[in-house]
Amino acid sequence: MQIRLARRDDVPTINQLVRDLASYERASAEVTATDSQLDAALFGAEPHVFCHVGELDGVVVGFALWFRSYSTWTGASGLYLEDLYVRPEVRGRGVGRALMQTLAKRCLEEGLSRFEWSVLDWNEPSIAFYHGIGAHALDEWTRYRLSDEALVNFARGASQRFVAAPRE
Repeated sequence: MQIRLARRDDVPTINQLVRDLASYERASAEVTATDSQLDAALFGAEPHVFCHVGELDGVVVGFALWFRSYSTWTGASGLYLEDLYVRPEVRGRGVGRALMQTLAKRCLEEGLSRFEWSVLDWNEPSIAFYHGIGAHALDEWTRYRLSDEALVNFARGASQRFVAAPRE
């Protein structure tokens, strides 16, 4: 097994793995990123996204795509894992663990204060894996997103006001 930084010629494979991940997460229709968009993000003039790949016998079988974050509370940068995926036929062979450990080591080498990611609440195998490496869930936080029409409307100062639903 080998873990290495992605190369430009890995982009089509990584993008296919992204699509495989989306399928696993029941969100295939949501993936619209092209190879050229991924290439620009990873290898453009000022890359802001980074990727490590895991290989078995010279074949890319998994990836970890990440970017740096920042915490105003700690005053230090962190690492946010956007996607982690290993092909089903090679799961259990240590590729995911090796990818995660590579990123954890990078955190230590760069003085990053935290390593964070999200997981779908129904993804029990991944949750068990994350608990197994010593991670803990941040149950008190709820993630929000503005996208599509809601993002456009809000950015343009749409006059529609939404009433917050009471929390249960």
